[in-house]
Amino acid sequence: MIRVLLADDLQLVRAGLRMLCESAGDVTVVGEAGDGRTAVRLAERLVPDVVLMDLRMPLMDGITATRAITAARPGTRVIALTTFDDDDHVYPPLAAGACGFLVKDTSPGELLDAVRRAAAGEDTYNQDVLRRLVADALRSRAATTPAERDLAKLTDRELDVLALVGAGLSNAEIAERLHLGVTTVKTHLAGLMTKTGCPNRVRLAVFAVRTRIAAP
Repeated sequence: MIRVLLADDLQLVRAGLRMLCESAGDVTVVGEAGDGRTAVRLAERLVPDVVLMDLRMPLMDGITATRAITAARPGTRVIALTTFDDDDHVYPPLAAGACGFLVKDTSPGELLDAVRRAAAGEDTYNQDVLRRLVADALRSRAATTPAERDLAKLTDRELDVLALVGAGLSNAEIAERLHLGVTTVKTHLAGLMTKTGCPNRVRLAVFAVRTRIAAP
């Protein structure tokens, strides 16, 4: 059972999120917080798997709360929720340690999928956000990626997985495309990170785009 903590200053929003989460057989809401300070305290006490975190809250904003939660409990995954998806709202929570970003008009199915993916250790950016992160990293050259010669270290299957990461596909989508198990995809991702020196999925996507790996 995936344990979820809801953090939003609007009671009506929390009620809707609770109903949605508890409509799924594999998700349970373990607590609610109306401000960031309470969210940090409850995350420490309740040890949720996933926190759905609003960014604008009283006493402590969602970005500060995200930073505190991920620093104290790295195993707790935080998904940022907000009304806007512009750069001013996307980058701060990700820099604070959130594993993903969703706008509040996300469909119920997409939100539950994001919760499950976060609990499984995956990032939960949608493809539009991932493409922007990659494009901005390329423009700024902020990402420290390995040289193209590192491609020689990769197997053909790892190259296939890398290309699909660069295209923004989730682990489940990659598994379906390549006719693999999700666990096998995760193993390939771990190998890719080790061989390329990329610390996370976004850096792998940047590397795939820079080296122009074509998706199978």
